[in-house]
Amino acid sequence: MKAWLAGAAALALTGCVSVDYSEEAGYAPFAEEGRDALRGAEALGATDRSLHDRVLTMDTHVDIGQGYATAALDPGGFTRAQVDLPKMRDGGLDAAFFIVYVGQGTISPIGYEDAAGQAEEKYQAIMRMIRGYPDQIALATTADEVEAIHESGRLVALIGMENSWPLGEDLSNVAMWAERGVRYVSITHFGNNQFGGSSNPNLAQGDPAEDPGLTELGLGLVRELNDHGVMVDVSHVGKRTMLEAIALSRAPVLASHSGARGVYDHPRNLDDEQLRAIRDNGGVAQMVAFRRYIGEVDPELAEAERALAEEMGFTSRQAFAQASDSERDAYQARLRALRASMNDITISTLADHIDHAVQVAGIDHVGIASDFDGGGGVGGWDDASTTPAVTAELIRRGYSESDIAKIWGGNLLRVMREVEAAAR
Repeated sequence: MKAWLAGAAALALTGCVSVDYSEEAGYAPFAEEGRDALRGAEALGATDRSLHDRVLTMDTHVDIGQGYATAALDPGGFTRAQVDLPKMRDGGLDAAFFIVYVGQGTISPIGYEDAAGQAEEKYQAIMRMIRGYPDQIALATTADEVEAIHESGRLVALIGMENSWPLGEDLSNVAMWAERGVRYVSITHFGNNQFGGSSNPNLAQGDPAEDPGLTELGLGLVRELNDHGVMVDVSHVGKRTMLEAIALSRAPVLASHSGARGVYDHPRNLDDEQLRAIRDNGGVAQMVAFRRYIGEVDPELAEAERALAEEMGFTSRQAFAQASDSERDAYQARLRALRASMNDITISTLADHIDHAVQVAGIDHVGIASDFDGGGGVGGWDDASTTPAVTAELIRRGYSESDIAKIWGGNLLRVMREVEAAAR
C-alpha cells in the first residue's frame, strides 16, 4: 500500500465497527487486562526482549524510497527511512520482504512498458542493497534459505511485487521474475488492472464499482504463479477476485498486508468470510500496521497533522520530494511529537486485528506486516528499531512463545514451503 505521509494525506475514513470476540476458531489467547497499548520499546521487560530474540521475525511488506541503495538513501547506515539495516538489527527484525512496487496506470502497451521500467528500477535498488552488504544481509528464495541465512547471523531479504500490472499481458514474465527471486505477486493495487478487480477501484478512470473478478488473463496468472513457486498475494484485491483466486489456486495464498474488517470497516481490510477462505486454503493473512486502515484517527490529531503539513508546505507528494533533508527530518520529528502527545493509533489497535484474525482464521493463519516506508507504522512501532514492542504486546495478551513464533514467521514459512511443493 502506498500513501504520501500517513496523516498528512486526506483522511477519508470509514466508521469503526464493534469487535465480536467470539471463539469461532476455538482460540481465545488474550486477557482483558492486556489491552493497553505499549507506548514504546522502553516498556519492554528483559523477558519480553529475550523471547523476541528467540523467535524468527518476518515482516512481509517493506517499501523502498527514492534513491534507495545510493548515496541519497544508503540502507547500510541509520537513515530517515523506517527500515534500514541498523534499525533491523537494533529491533531484532530478522527478515523482510522488500517490495517492487508500481502504482496502477494505463492498461495499454505504453503503460505496460512504463510499469516494467519502474519495476526494474525498484528491483535493481533492492539488489544494490544485497550486493553492497553481503556480510549483513542476503537474498532468500526458499523457506530453507530464510532459516539458513538467519542461522548464519545475517539479516534476510526477500522480494515481493506489489501490483502485477508491470507483467503486461505476457505471462512468461512470471518465470523471469520468479528466477530473479520474487516470491509473491499481488494481483492488483489501487485500481483494476488486466488481471482482476481491486478492493479500491478507480471510479474516476472508469473502473466499475462492482468487482469484475479474475479476467481470463488473471486465471492464467494464478496458474503461472503456482507453477513457479510464487505466492499469490490477495492484499489490495477485490473480494470477488480474491475468492476466485483462492478457489483456483492449488497452493496456499498470502494476504501480505491487510487488516481485519471485523475490527475496522475499510475496503482494504478482509472480512470474516475472506479470513475463513484464507484459512480453508491453508494460507496466511498478515495484519498490517497502517494507521489509516486499521482504526479511526482522532479528529483533533488529523486536523493537527493537516495544519503541520500546511505550515511546513508539505501539501503534496511533489513538495515533500523537493524538500531538503533537514526540512523532511524536522517535519518527521514534529509529526512524531504530535502523535505522542495526542490520541494516536497504537500497537494495541494492531493487536486487536491480530486477535480477531486469530479467532476467525486460527493461530496457524495469521502474521504481521508493517508497510514501513509505504505509509505504515503505529504508535509504539514507528520503525524497525521498535519491533520488540509488538512482541511485548502479544505477550501481554496471553499469546505463548509458540503462538508468537507462528505469527512472526512460522506460518509464513509453512506457506512458502507448501507453495514450493505445489510448484514441484
